[in-house]
Amino acid sequence: MFITTQAPQDAQILKLVPILAAASQILREEYQNYCAGSEFKIDKKSDQSPVTQADLKVNQYLIQELARLTPEIPVLSEESDNSERHAWSICWMLDPLDGTKEFIHQRDEFTINLSLIENHQTIFSVIAVPMEQVVYMGYLTELPYKYSFVEKTWARYSKFKDSESDAIQVGLSHSSKNPKYQQYIEYLEQDSPVIRREAGSAYKFCMMLEGEIDIYPRFHPTSEWDTSSGQGLLESIGGGLVSLDALPFTYNQRSTVLNQGFIAYRDAENQKIALDALSNVSF
Repeated sequence: MFITTQAPQDAQILKLVPILAAASQILREEYQNYCAGSEFKIDKKSDQSPVTQADLKVNQYLIQELARLTPEIPVLSEESDNSERHAWSICWMLDPLDGTKEFIHQRDEFTINLSLIENHQTIFSVIAVPMEQVVYMGYLTELPYKYSFVEKTWARYSKFKDSESDAIQVGLSHSSKNPKYQQYIEYLEQDSPVIRREAGSAYKFCMMLEGEIDIYPRFHPTSEWDTSSGQGLLESIGGGLVSLDALPFTYNQRSTVLNQGFIAYRDAENQKIALDALSNVSF
């Protein structure tokens, strides 16, 4: 949960806020026009995944603004050429529209993911939720902030446990039909009731910060920009995101930006059972 606080005295955070507010406004307007039936361009990338005019418009805006804010730091983006990335010891990692499929299906659970990577580790994380007009952001070594673009108010993550429920809240994608998820949940149900919460994209990481999801399993590949921000934010509150071999993801280190599945957990209390439940899954 988050508790109202004073604005952080951090130049990077304060300079990013208006940039993220404007990027969120672009996405919000694109989404509203798309839902209203306006002409809207959707293409397919080389891997057959969809890319929309909204992805490209926000990508262009954020790369431009990040170049002004930190001209010495390159940007590794889902929608840009990244051929020189292995020479970078520090870079921004950007997904201008995480949840393109949610966007296309007119579900408003899409996000903007931005993180700062140094020596293959996420050191600063941002997830903006355009349709809720909020952004979650913070450093790996500090508790994260939540900012409302509308109310212009700040809140800070609190470890206060506001629920006494024994149930485990499990985050799933809307398309999680793979039997592996049922096997995983059946293991959890041996000890506790399970509440399934379906949501799109990195929005599930925001739900974890809000205490609405405890464990988030994913059994199909993702890209580094899908997880970097969420991993950084979870690690900053005592949780984590690890591979199915229980190793934390690293970034901009391998020849590919693709990762295999992962397990995300909100706190140390859920870590053991989140990993133990993998023993019930047929790989």
